[in-house]
Amino acid sequence: MTLQRFDPFRELITLQNRMNSLFSEAGLLPRSTAQDEAAATWSPAVDIYETEKEIVLKAELPDVKQEDIRVSVDNNRLSVTGERKFESEVKRENYHRIERSYGSFARTFTLPPTVDQDGIRAEYKQGVLTVSLPKREMAQGKNISIQVS
Repeated sequence: MTLQRFDPFRELITLQNRMNSLFSEAGLLPRSTAQDEAAATWSPAVDIYETEKEIVLKAELPDVKQEDIRVSVDNNRLSVTGERKFESEVKRENYHRIERSYGSFARTFTLPPTVDQDGIRAEYKQGVLTVSLPKREMAQGKNISIQVS
């Protein structure tokens, strides 16, 4: 027997999909397509790791133009927003299947207090956005010698 973790939101989405399917079959709702559902939930995958001097965020943004990506810092929050546009020489109705998601996306991350916000750098290369968040120089503790009197 396989144990599966209970997720109430997944159960609600499954119920909603079943109800939509039932109403679609009865002709009361237009049939939804897989690409409509995928477009509504697109969010780029992100890796975050830490080195001795910085925290690095890497986001997968294939087929997103650099001018369609915005990186901003406000109120200790790093935001990555943008849009992947459906641009093609082939007419949409000639596609057999569209599984990749298109449209706007937004990811927001709370920055730890150790990040030097003035030194944040972003680079976009081969469909991967790399945001480098340098760490602040932390004040070093000082040992105080105790004199015996």
